[in-house]
Amino acid sequence: MYQYNNQTFNTHNFDQANLQDGELVNCTFEQCSFRGSSMEEMTSTGCHFIDCDFTGALFNASLHKASAFTNCKFTGANLFVARFEQCKMVGSDFSNAYMDGITLTGGDWSYTNLRHTNLSRQDLRGIKLTEADLFGCNLEKSDIRGADLTQAQLGQCKLKGADLRDAKLEGIDLKSLDLQGVKLDVEQAVLLARSFGAKVC
Repeated sequence: MYQYNNQTFNTHNFDQANLQDGELVNCTFEQCSFRGSSMEEMTSTGCHFIDCDFTGALFNASLHKASAFTNCKFTGANLFVARFEQCKMVGSDFSNAYMDGITLTGGDWSYTNLRHTNLSRQDLRGIKLTEADLFGCNLEKSDIRGADLTQAQLGQCKLKGADLRDAKLEGIDLKSLDLQGVKLDVEQAVLLARSFGAKVC
């Protein structure tokens, strides 16, 4: 097991590195490459990953607390049962990433690419997903109460049984969504009615 504390790495190459079962605390990684690296069961706390490439990396059972992964690439990465608690993921790309069993607790996932991700039965309460690309995501039976979905892309999402109460839905074309079995609050129901041309008095 390794441990890095308060260290800074710029344009460092960690490709194919064995970084399993380690601990990173308050470290900064900028424009570093972790392509194909093994990061299973590692922990990051208060770290900053800026413009890093995690293509094909293995994050299985890893834990991340209050860390930031901004504008990072997770293409084809394996995030099975990984946990992200109050993390900032703004602008990161999760194209073709395997995210089954992932746990997302709070945090800012604005402008992320999460297209076709399986997030069914997830607790997504209070997460910020402003302008996130959730096209084709499975959000069935997920708890999305209080989340910020302002101008998020929800086209072709599976929402059956999801709870959207108190979520911010500004800029979303509600009438284009399949809302069968979805829980809405009164304000959202009024927005939906108005989107169909109803006059709510």
